[in-house]
Amino acid sequence: MKKFLLLLFTLSVLTFAQDSLKYKIGQMIMVGFNQTSESYDTLLQDIEYNNLGGVVLLAYNIENPEAVTALNEEIQSYAETPLLIAIDQEGGVVARMDENNGWVETPTAYSLGSIFDMEDSTRAVAARMAGWLTEAGFNFNLAPVVDVNVNPSSPAIGRYGRSFSDDPEVIVEHAGYFIDEFKKQNIVTALKHFPGHGSAMSDSHNGFTDITNTWSNEELRPYELLFEGGYTDFVMTGHLFNQQIDSTYPASISEKAIKGLLKDTLGFKGLVISDEMSMGAISNNYGFEEALKLAVNAGTDIILYKTNVDEDGSMVRKIIDIIYNAVQNNEIDESVINFAYNNIMSIKEGLVVSDVEDAADVIVPEIYQIANYPNPFNPVTSIKVEIPVEGNYSIAVYSTLGERVTVLQSGLLEQGAHQFRFDASGMASGMYIVTLSGNNVMKSHKMMLLK
Repeated sequence: MKKFLLLLFTLSVLTFAQDSLKYKIGQMIMVGFNQTSESYDTLLQDIEYNNLGGVVLLAYNIENPEAVTALNEEIQSYAETPLLIAIDQEGGVVARMDENNGWVETPTAYSLGSIFDMEDSTRAVAARMAGWLTEAGFNFNLAPVVDVNVNPSSPAIGRYGRSFSDDPEVIVEHAGYFIDEFKKQNIVTALKHFPGHGSAMSDSHNGFTDITNTWSNEELRPYELLFEGGYTDFVMTGHLFNQQIDSTYPASISEKAIKGLLKDTLGFKGLVISDEMSMGAISNNYGFEEALKLAVNAGTDIILYKTNVDEDGSMVRKIIDIIYNAVQNNEIDESVINFAYNNIMSIKEGLVVSDVEDAADVIVPEIYQIANYPNPFNPVTSIKVEIPVEGNYSIAVYSTLGERVTVLQSGLLEQGAHQFRFDASGMASGMYIVTLSGNNVMKSHKMMLLK
């Protein structure tokens, strides 16, 4: 599976070298999906045709170990650029894989950091959960929580034991053990909830959450120390309003919080993912389009939504169109999209390659390959076909309706690489399929014409 993903990624680096703007925006989106056929079918279409970058699974998506493994394999198979498949697996109450769906109960972060406070215990729990994620096909854990347990009764954090400790130094120790065990399994992590949810008197899931009078700079200490130690995966921003940081916007849509405090002041070099954008703190106070533009301009690399459909159909397509139009209208600079896209592609490359001992042996002569460059293209692209065995082959291009557009080759082809020029002048924008058939082989590859 890992070698197959590396092959996909290698081809995607080639075919997306001159990506369209909309395809780049697709990589900046992560969505969940509900338990309806409409939602799941829309998800697969968005992965295949809109270059959706990530999927998050919630508890209702996870029936048992066998089912979730099959699910992740299926959704990953639709992606030309490998997906980030994420889950919230903190341990304790916030653990999507638990005793209710085929795994076992795990201790809370508070138990690990404040009751046991032992490196071996934290590492053992984290290693066990990391193993579950690897076996199930996840590559992204939306954890650990590095909120300082300032208010043990805080309705989103302290009440559920989600913080390791009220001591930032203890948090850094145990978060470090946690991160290290997931890194050993080649799973990226996300520190949350920046700039600190531990003092909050309300829950940002439900509505506006103001931490101005309860928050202190000590809540930044875990981030400072982990960044100094080389942490460069993800930080999840919280929907937390703090007038000391930004007198207008909560952190998740605040340029002052993300570009100013997180990146410039604290020096974070990794990626930023938003907390779920339909939570009450955002959806009750900002319009969908307004919040989206603010989050992107603030420096968010990945925008997270718990669902993928609304009354208009695909949320992914809706988000892509909003951001695309904002770029066209000079409301978002295209360099912001390019920066986020490059960050995402870099971390995906590391995920796919690092677990393979010798990447050079992945693309081997025995594999039939089709690729085209550029992709998307307008109006000419070069199609490369790799043939491991000499024989009679047909190479043709079809529309998505099954109509044959042209035949590029029909007859004997020698072993090796062959190049074909495809000129789509006069043809309509859309998806086209190039096929290779013959010698008991049938392969296909999607190409996008964008005029």
